[in-house]
Amino acid sequence: MEYQTLNTGAKMPKIGYGVFQIPPKETTQCVLDALDVGFRHIDTAQAYFNEAEVGEAIATSGIPREELFLTTKVWISNAGEEKAYASIQKSLEKLKTGYVDLLLIHQPFGDYYGTYRAMTKAQREGLVKSFGVSNFFPDRFVDLVECTGIAPAVNQIECHVFNQQTKARDLYTRYGTAVVAWAPFAEGKRNMFRNPTLAKIGRQYGKSNAQVALRFLLQAGVSVLPKSVHKARMVENFDVFDFTLSIEDMQTIAAMDGDESLFISHTDPDMVKFLIDYTKNKE
Repeated sequence: MEYQTLNTGAKMPKIGYGVFQIPPKETTQCVLDALDVGFRHIDTAQAYFNEAEVGEAIATSGIPREELFLTTKVWISNAGEEKAYASIQKSLEKLKTGYVDLLLIHQPFGDYYGTYRAMTKAQREGLVKSFGVSNFFPDRFVDLVECTGIAPAVNQIECHVFNQQTKARDLYTRYGTAVVAWAPFAEGKRNMFRNPTLAKIGRQYGKSNAQVALRFLLQAGVSVLPKSVHKARMVENFDVFDFTLSIEDMQTIAAMDGDESLFISHTDPDMVKFLIDYTKNKE
């Protein structure tokens, strides 16, 4: 396992297991499988509605809590200092833990300044080791940092071979903020798992398209959160630390960048409304 040192001094595994879109009834076993494979960073969120199942897996795994790195995120509906603080305590109850290693603001909407203050309070009280943001684009990121004077430990963003966000990553890095990629496989879009460029490179190392895609991000300084409900795929995704892509291969993959999201636009009013309403009638 390789680790990335955050601006808080905490060491975060460079590869983690994400549980987005995993049904609650499957989550506990999936997390147990991931832990058995060797994953030690588990990433969940209030809006995934499976924090309790993640907590059950951690509690029954037999792995000492201090050996795990646990991330969760505050959703828009819980934005604001008081609501966010209460939601943090509720998340800890669901996760069956006295603290989380990383707490993120999930989306750049609502009173995220209040949420940031709640995170600061939670960190002082030992409920949160490190805190940061997710899906904050450069403009909102700079606004938050410059107006609070506190740089996030992490910005978790869409990042994969088709949308590498190079300029944005450079900005976050200058502020000392680590970048973590959600959807590092682009959820299979653009036929990523059969992409001929990745396949050709992979053959040189005896690796799959998925492994090459993850290795590219890791060598670019981006931590990754691959997701699979299949244990064999978890094993494959975890096996990315025994090879190094050449400079030429890195340049070839860098040229695949389309520099646009394959998922959502945070500047689209309809999408913003969708995100704000996402948890209504679900909580």
